[in-house]
Amino acid sequence: MKSYKYSVVDVFTNEKYRGNPLAVVFTDTDLDLVTYENISREFGYSETSFIYYSKIHKALQVRSFTPTGFEVNGAGHNLLGAVCAALLKDIPIFAEQGEERFVIMKDERMDLSVRYSDDKVPFVAMRQQPATVLASVEPKILAAALNLDEDQVLAGNFAPSVVKTEVTHLMVPLKNQEALDNAVPDKRLLVEAAEKYDFEGVYCFTIPNENSGHFAHARFFNPGIGIDEDPATGSAAGPLAGFLFHQSLIKQDTIYQLIQGEKMNRPSVIQFEVKVDSIWISGSSVIVMEGTILE
Repeated sequence: MKSYKYSVVDVFTNEKYRGNPLAVVFTDTDLDLVTYENISREFGYSETSFIYYSKIHKALQVRSFTPTGFEVNGAGHNLLGAVCAALLKDIPIFAEQGEERFVIMKDERMDLSVRYSDDKVPFVAMRQQPATVLASVEPKILAAALNLDEDQVLAGNFAPSVVKTEVTHLMVPLKNQEALDNAVPDKRLLVEAAEKYDFEGVYCFTIPNENSGHFAHARFFNPGIGIDEDPATGSAAGPLAGFLFHQSLIKQDTIYQLIQGEKMNRPSVIQFEVKVDSIWISGSSVIVMEGTILE
């Protein structure tokens, strides 16, 4: 009988029972697709990551799947949580690397930086490609898909926009916190919009007028791959950072933070920074459960 150790980590938080829960499964090599899919479905989290140290690449190897069997790439909570889990378990994933830190997600190199808090919690930053704004979407389409009045979705130069880093998501600026809280996604309409405008998920956000300590508040929906709502989405925070910079709302080489997951009672804090040749997404994770999977 085969068995695999696993940890469940809460991602984009340094407190247990907050952030985005992620199952991280420790293996010795790649598994077959059916095993990835079965284990991911059994956990039922928005994503499950599988990791092992690759002697060939001299780096941590990461693959991530949703409960529906969709393989997820990009620098999101699935990667951040996987790296943090390895570090918290004292796996020497950087021992054979120089000053540059990286892991391999499926077949792609993902650059990282790591620092530790005073209580030795790892704080990991993940590099994304510079953002590209691809297209705008009519506000009325999103108003219908989110069951909001049309005037609650911002228009003009700040209209909903399709933005790409490693992953392509739709950024949806909303009028205020009330509109963000009241959004109720229509899965069918969101999937139709995603197919028409060629994006994956929908990142709704608002920028508070008062100083709340967070530059933006956000919610994420991706029914096309089985995610009704996600408490923290690093792969969408990068495109949002690029969109905000494109709109001259944030500065280069400055760290900002947003909060996501409040509606789900899973508040998650994501830091983001736009640089001249990249976008960096960062945060912490904590282990909340451990166990063994029996095959």
